[in-house]
Amino acid sequence: MVSTTDASSDHTQASSLVETLVKICQLQLKYSSSNTDEMKERGVLIRKDLKQAIEFRLPRLSKAFDQVFDDLEVEGSDGIGRKTEAPWVRMFSRTMSPNPREGFYLVIHFAADGSGVFVTVGCGSTIWKNGDLRAVSDEELKRRTLWARSVILQKWKTIEPYGDEISLGAHAALPRTFEKATAIARRVPSDKLSSVDLDSVLFGAAERLGEIYLAQLNQRDVSQGEQDREAIVTLVRPLIAARRRQGFGLTAPERKEVELRAMELAFQYLVGKGYECTNLSSGNSFDLLATRDEKTLKIEVKGTTSDLCDSFLMTRNEVELHRSEKGNTGLILVSAIRLIRDPQGLRAEGGNLEAWLNWDINGWEAVPVAYQISRV
Repeated sequence: MVSTTDASSDHTQASSLVETLVKICQLQLKYSSSNTDEMKERGVLIRKDLKQAIEFRLPRLSKAFDQVFDDLEVEGSDGIGRKTEAPWVRMFSRTMSPNPREGFYLVIHFAADGSGVFVTVGCGSTIWKNGDLRAVSDEELKRRTLWARSVILQKWKTIEPYGDEISLGAHAALPRTFEKATAIARRVPSDKLSSVDLDSVLFGAAERLGEIYLAQLNQRDVSQGEQDREAIVTLVRPLIAARRRQGFGLTAPERKEVELRAMELAFQYLVGKGYECTNLSSGNSFDLLATRDEKTLKIEVKGTTSDLCDSFLMTRNEVELHRSEKGNTGLILVSAIRLIRDPQGLRAEGGNLEAWLNWDINGWEAVPVAYQISRV
């Protein structure tokens, strides 16, 4: 049962959120890059009032996330130095998005003309380069946002009700990068703020952000090659790697489950093609020996949680095997393997299989990423 006091507090907070958003929209019409009285007021509303209104909702919003994401925070900005046309307030996991330039987060944007508020999920759109804040390339932003939308579509089968186009109407270049960095958006006209259930809108956006975080936790947005290269960097330069690595990597048991799932699907595929298969991964530079009609193929199997598998690492011995025995080797890649973590334990499911029997490694690009350095 909800107490009268709790209900009253909720109503007060809901009214406070609406009033704050309305005031910010009104002040958008009085925008100035200088710190005028109106911009000072807007700054307080963004950095204090709206921030506090979202922080009040964190206990509820946290239910949209897996318990591992227990570091949710809120921050707002109305410009660094000169005031911006496009102020924002974002909610994020400190681990998954340590600053506004990295990762994904729920962010509230405002139209420059005060006509509406956008509740969105987007990603960092800028980087520091040569002492300046530069925009991430359009191509990279498109890749990130398309991937995030694909995660949402897999879960909910639709982008709605967050399929609105975001158009802030600002003149400066930076707000336009915010638009390009937006994966999903729900526009609420300023004159409808009091009639829309904003808490439901925020919670729905938080659920979608939570799903994106889980996908990143499983490294679905990082190709197998990048995952492996990061692991090498971690071994060689652990302090630097720890500072720059976003989110979490897979644990050893999780990687093992992924490998076993890939081997299982590869075995099923080859048997379905009429091959007799033997697992020889232990102590050899290949994983499966496949035999059919007195012809044998030495098969390399790679599995990944990534939604794409456009790169992976191989040892020098593995590369030399495929080069020296070209025509008698094969490659099987299994991407989009899903890790299931529940009370029954850890397991891997799914996976999209691609196979190259009689693989020609020379048709692929091989780039050295590490060297073993020894005394002479």
